[in-house]
Amino acid sequence: MKLINTLQDEHALIDQVLGSLRTYVGKLFDGTADPADGRRFTAFFTEFAGHFHHDREERVFFDALIKDAELPGDRGPLYAVVHEHAEMAGWLAEMTPILEQGPQSEDDRARLQALATRYSHALWRHIDAENSVLYPEGVERLLRYGICELPDRPMSEAEAAAREGAAALLVRYPPLEDAALTRGEGCFMCRAYGETCEGLEAEWWTELEWDEFFIR
Repeated sequence: MKLINTLQDEHALIDQVLGSLRTYVGKLFDGTADPADGRRFTAFFTEFAGHFHHDREERVFFDALIKDAELPGDRGPLYAVVHEHAEMAGWLAEMTPILEQGPQSEDDRARLQALATRYSHALWRHIDAENSVLYPEGVERLLRYGICELPDRPMSEAEAAAREGAAALLVRYPPLEDAALTRGEGCFMCRAYGETCEGLEAEWWTELEWDEFFIR
């Protein structure tokens, strides 16, 4: 499914720019980063990751799962993912003034470090859960209902500019890999697992799927 392949490619870029953001924050504190790049990072995560990537996930892919594959949107994986989108957007909004204006105090520095770490950890785990569970399982269910392709849209001028700006950021601030974060595949990577979502099997599987599972 072309849209899903495109979304996964976008995940790879977002993943890298998250690591670049973490490098930037560290360099900002030791005076070796360009303060003007803070606006470029906020533009990327607001325009490209948010307005472009998350918008198409929700308005195209998730809507198709709800309307065509008859999956619930008020609980389970889709509810959890949309909730995470909103939560992470809130953290980005908190970071934006500090990134765009530069930290003005030690409190600002500590707050930016904490927010950048929380945001990157959450979005990395979110990407892992979507790539390994939501995307493949969602596509499988759409195919069962005869949905082989989904519509897409081009980037707006602002979204395209934000995407183009990421290339320079990745060169200037080589992506950091955070050893403190455990990454992997499966529902357990999602922060919502066991809280607002009991996992894909419990939320989506039909009686037939459970029967087939126990017969294996």
